Amino acid sequence: MTETADAALLPNCKPGARPANPRFSSGPCAKRPGWSLDALSGALLGRSHRAPEGRARIAEVIDRSAAILGMPADWRLGVVPGSDTGAVEMALWSLLGARPVDVLAFESFSATWANDIVSQLGLDARVLTAEYGRLPDLAAVDWSRDVVLAWNGTTSGVCFPNGDAIPVERDGLVICDATSAAFAMELPWEKLDVVTWSWQKALGGEAAHGMLALSPRAVARLEGGPAPRPLPKVFRLTSKGKLIEGIFKGDTINTPSMLCVEDAVDSLKWAESVGGLPGLIARSRANLAVLAEWEVQSDWASFLAENPDQRSSTSICLRITAPWFLALDAETQARAAKDIAGLLTKEQAALDIASYRDAPLGLRIWGGATIETADIAALIPWLDWAEREVRVKYS
Repeated sequence: MTETADAALLPNCKPGARPANPRFSSGPCAKRPGWSLDALSGALLGRSHRAPEGRARIAEVIDRSAAILGMPADWRLGVVPGSDTGAVEMALWSLLGARPVDVLAFESFSATWANDIVSQLGLDARVLTAEYGRLPDLAAVDWSRDVVLAWNGTTSGVCFPNGDAIPVERDGLVICDATSAAFAMELPWEKLDVVTWSWQKALGGEAAHGMLALSPRAVARLEGGPAPRPLPKVFRLTSKGKLIEGIFKGDTINTPSMLCVEDAVDSLKWAESVGGLPGLIARSRANLAVLAEWEVQSDWASFLAENPDQRSSTSICLRITAPWFLALDAETQARAAKDIAGLLTKEQAALDIASYRDAPLGLRIWGGATIETADIAALIPWLDWAEREVRVKYS
C-alpha cells in the first residue's frame, strides 16, 4: 500500500486538547503568563513623559533591563523610537563610516542592514552571506573593521552559539541586533559595542519602542567628531560633541507611550519573578527541547537551522521535508505550507506560525520565555494533525 493510500484510509483524529495560549507569533510575541489589562492600571495616562513621574517610570525600564541582562555598569542604555529597527538604524547612521564594515547577512533582517549599509549609506563594506539555516563563515570576519551582525536570526532560527569568534581586543566596533536574543540568550557584553532590542519580543511587550545600549567605545566614537552624515532628530545621540546623557536616564528623543512603558515595567517585574536572565533562558530552552524531541522522530518536519549548536530557542523555524511535499512544484508547495498554518489558525491551535515571507517554506514557532512549555507540548499533536490533513489533500 502506498503512502498516499495509507494516509487516505487511516483516520486522522483531532487531538483532544489545545494549547491554553495558541499565540506563538514571533513578534509581537505572547504576553507573560497571567497577564491581563489590570497590569496596566497604574499607567501614567494623560501625563507628560517629561514630568518627574514619567521620567522615573522610563528610567525604571532602563534600570531593570540593564540589571536583568547583566549589562556592564559603564554602558549606557536608552529608550529610542522605532522599535528594534529604529535602534539599529540609529546606530548604523550615527556610528558607521570611520572604518570599513563587515556585515553578516544570513536571514531577512540582517540582509536589510546589509542593504542599508551598502545601498543607502554607500560605505566600504563586505557582505558575508549564508543561506537560511546557516551562519556565515565567522573565521572570515575582519574584526579590525566595524562589524554588524544579528545575534539571532528571527526569520531563520539560527543564532550565535557564543561569543568565541569575537576577540575582546579589536579595532572596530561590533553592532549587534539582539532583538530576538535579549532576555533569552547570554550576550557577551565585553565583545560587543552596540546592542539593540525591542519590547515586543522575548518579554512580550508592546511594539514601537526600541532599546539602544552603548559601550564606552561606542560613546567615544560618537564624541570623537561630528556625525559622519546629516542626521534627522530621531537619530541624534550627541549635542555639541557630547553624548545626550538624558536619553539614557529617562528622557527620550520623542514622546513614548506611557501605556507601553507601564507594560514594559510589568514584563520586567515578571522576568525578575521567574529568576531573572537564568530563569528566562531556562524557560526558553525547555521549549526548544520539547520541539527537538519531536523533530527527531518527525517524518515531515526538520529544523531549518542545520547545526544544533546554532539553533535558536526563540524563533524556532521548521522546514517541511516530507516526500509528498518535496514532489510538488514551487507554487503548490507554497499553497500547501499556507494550508498547514491556516488549519492550525482555524482550529485555534496555533496563531501566526507561518514562516516569514522571505524565508524557506515551513513554520516558525516562538519559544521565548513567555511561552509555557505545556503549550508547546500541546501544540505538537496539532502540527502532525494539520500536516496529515494537508498531505491527503495534495497527495
